[in-house]
Amino acid sequence: MIQNWNQVLIPYDQAVEELKIKFKSIRNEYRKMDEYSPIEFVTGRVKKISSILDKSKRLNIPLDDITEKMEDIAGIRIMCQMVEDIDKVVNLIKERDGKDLKIEYEKDYIKNQKESGYKSYHIIIRYPVHTAFGQRDILAEIQIRTLAMNFWATIEHSLNYKFEGNMPEHIKIKLKNAADSASNLDEQMSEIREEIVEAQEMFQVKSSLVAEILNKIQTLYFSGKVKEIDDYREEFFDIQERGNFYELRYFKKKLDKLAEKYNIQIIQK
Repeated sequence: MIQNWNQVLIPYDQAVEELKIKFKSIRNEYRKMDEYSPIEFVTGRVKKISSILDKSKRLNIPLDDITEKMEDIAGIRIMCQMVEDIDKVVNLIKERDGKDLKIEYEKDYIKNQKESGYKSYHIIIRYPVHTAFGQRDILAEIQIRTLAMNFWATIEHSLNYKFEGNMPEHIKIKLKNAADSASNLDEQMSEIREEIVEAQEMFQVKSSLVAEILNKIQTLYFSGKVKEIDDYREEFFDIQERGNFYELRYFKKKLDKLAEKYNIQIIQK
């Protein structure tokens, strides 16, 4: 019988935090390159002890065997904006197989939707965690789904908890209808995917451009060499208010020439 639960769960906590950092870093890489990221956001959790005990009883798993037979004590969830992004994230994970994680198996509940309406892509991995007592290879679950799928699944989970698995039939029907609506939303977003991606990439590029301009203005100001810097700053605020991307890009080139004229080195942040 396992008694020291806090000690048992330490590597699971560590695994969740490490996996969250890794996939958030991938998302940030895309954004720093001003590209559309298939990862919208990442969450994670370690199962509560009460949930572990409930599941072990329900599945008849001896407590001494939970670390090898319970796959989702540690879990992270990767949210995507659109269905097509899920395949990209799955491929990103497969590229890591045999490097910093090992894929045990996959469960595709998108192509094989559950009767309830549940849709998600699950990957069970074995993940090495380096603890004070040596390396532990633990099982963890990665769920990949769209925002619409996640909204539905969160509600369904709450209702299942409320009714202790005995959900009334009329609520099941409404949930199934809601799942169909969520799928329809994903389909419609897929139809305008190119426009969405282009718009978001444009926004990201513009945000980076504004940050770069502000950095240049600040550097020129603190150099003390450019007397007319206040005029440039006012011009920037006017352009930013109009929100014209091409004006912003042209204004950045003016600042580059100004820095070159006064021999001022701009350090990129």
